[in-house]
Amino acid sequence: MEIVKIPKMKKDEYDHLIREGYLCRIAFHGKKYPYIAPFLYVFDGRYLYFLPTRYGRKIDYFRFNPSVSVEMDSYSPDLSRYVFVSLQGRLEEVTDPAAKNKVRTDFLEMIREKKLSRNVLAALGHRPGDPLEVISGDERTLVWKLVGVKDIVALKNG
Repeated sequence: MEIVKIPKMKKDEYDHLIREGYLCRIAFHGKKYPYIAPFLYVFDGRYLYFLPTRYGRKIDYFRFNPSVSVEMDSYSPDLSRYVFVSLQGRLEEVTDPAAKNKVRTDFLEMIREKKLSRNVLAALGHRPGDPLEVISGDERTLVWKLVGVKDIVALKNG
């Protein structure tokens, strides 16, 4: 029997997947095992940005080793269509106040544009009843940027 390989996506295809999405998983180097956590993200056409809360294992693992694998996917309920992209790079903390404000504003716009539930605010360290604007005016989160991407795996089955 011959193994059928899933076809690779072209750059414009995986850029589209990244641009259309807003939820990914990041795999960190753990102490013994990898640690994987879901994250909201925004994409400016060149870089992915994340707003991690300032607590939890992710912060310890980021400080231990900022090299990560970031994965996004999209699929139909019956899996007749499935696409994913995995990016291996490293996270860098954004410290410039103007750059951080821009990313937070981009998150605010993404949440509005995608019509996400206000419950998503809890993932960013806020109460779901808080006004959305609290994201851009509060520093409950860090701002991370994915840089130095060394490998991209992007596959599709439909």
